[in-house]
Amino acid sequence: MRDYKKETEKRVNWIKDIVKDSGAKGIIFGNSGGKDSALVGILCKLACENTVGVIMPCQSNRNYTIDKTDGENLAEAFEIENRLVDITPIKVAFEKALPDNDNVLALANMNPRIRMTVLYAIGQKEGRLVAGTGNLSEITMGYFTKWGDGACDFNPIADLTATEVKEYLKYFSAPEAIITKAPSAGLWDGQTDEEEMGITYAELDKYILTGEGSKNLKQKVENAKQKTMHKKRMPLWYPETK
Repeated sequence: MRDYKKETEKRVNWIKDIVKDSGAKGIIFGNSGGKDSALVGILCKLACENTVGVIMPCQSNRNYTIDKTDGENLAEAFEIENRLVDITPIKVAFEKALPDNDNVLALANMNPRIRMTVLYAIGQKEGRLVAGTGNLSEITMGYFTKWGDGACDFNPIADLTATEVKEYLKYFSAPEAIITKAPSAGLWDGQTDEEEMGITYAELDKYILTGEGSKNLKQKVENAKQKTMHKKRMPLWYPETK
């Protein structure tokens, strides 16, 4: 069990140093209403008073209801400035500009890429750094969108599994609805992380932390790590090799 009091002190100081060294005036993060963004928002607010969370619903009903409400409740509970940017009109414009793109995943991945564009646009205008919200479990599986939610200036929870993020939120007494709801990227209604990956976070996190798991689980994880390696490095520049 992690000592979350010490963890908080170390992570908050780490964030403070990054903001100070960069000369930034504040921090901005995507407030999705999920566990990861909640923890990042809490840590960033403790490190920097000038922290802003942005709720960015897009098309799915969940985005406009459960996720929006949970994001608003988090902001209220921890006194984080909260803004709302509806990105559906932007997504619709993309779809009209690319009428022959009928690939469901390609269209869904536009959402996090649009969201990151919004965060960097506001961040540049207001002198803010963009905080990443990916946990170790997602990073291990490559379960994030390249140049979307995988893009950021710093990530204060990249070493924490999904299970540890959940326990950390309990330490902070975060809203119960955020802690208990099924993890989802919210790319479409009914979508959940675990169903899409084909394994549970409990199984995945145990394997990450102990190396224990079924043969099938190990194969799934290692295959995913290899297949998504390109997401976890900068682009190759000639004459670099893979």
